[in-house]
Amino acid sequence: MVDNGDLQKWFCNEVLPLESALTAFIRRNWREVNDVIDIRQEVYERALVGAQGGLPHHTSGYLYTIARNHIANRARRAKIVSFDILADLDAELPACAFEPEPALIARDELRQALRGLEQLPPRCREVVQLRKLEGLSTREVAERMGIGIDTVEKQLAMGIRALTDFMLGGSGKIERRNRIGLRRKREVQ
Repeated sequence: MVDNGDLQKWFCNEVLPLESALTAFIRRNWREVNDVIDIRQEVYERALVGAQGGLPHHTSGYLYTIARNHIANRARRAKIVSFDILADLDAELPACAFEPEPALIARDELRQALRGLEQLPPRCREVVQLRKLEGLSTREVAERMGIGIDTVEKQLAMGIRALTDFMLGGSGKIERRNRIGLRRKREVQ
C-alpha cells in the first residue's frame, strides 16, 4: 500500500503535468465535448485507486491505458460503439505508452550486474556481496571475513568502481596502485 503523501506527490508531479495531453486525447476519442472533463476526472480517480497498490513506473502509459479502457467501456455502456472510435484509440496512444516493460529492463540490468560481480576477484566479490546484497555494515563484514575495516572499504570501493565500469560497457577492470603510488590496471579474473 502506497503512503497517501507519496501518492499525492506522484499525482502532482507526474499525472497533473499530463493533463492537457490527456484532455486532448479524450477530446479526440469521445464525441460529446461536454463529457470530456467528467471522463478526465474518472480517469484520475481510477489512476489514484490503482496506484494505491503501487506507483507505476511509466505514468504516461499507465494513464493513457486507463483512459483508453475507460472510453471503450463507456462507449459500450452507452451502446454507441463505433468501430472507428475503438480502432482510433489504439492508433492515438503516444509512443511512450508502449515503453518496454520496466521489469524486463530491470531483469537485464540485474543479469549484467551479476556477470560483472562474477568477474571480481574472490575477496572483492565477497565484500561487495556482504555489504551491498546482504546489507551488512563495514564492521560486520570485517569481522565475518577476518580483515580490517580499511581493507573492507578499499575492496568495496574497487569493486563498485569495477562494477560501474562493467555496467557502463567497460571491461570491469580493477584499478590498483602499486607501491610507489602509480596506478595500474589489472584485468579482473
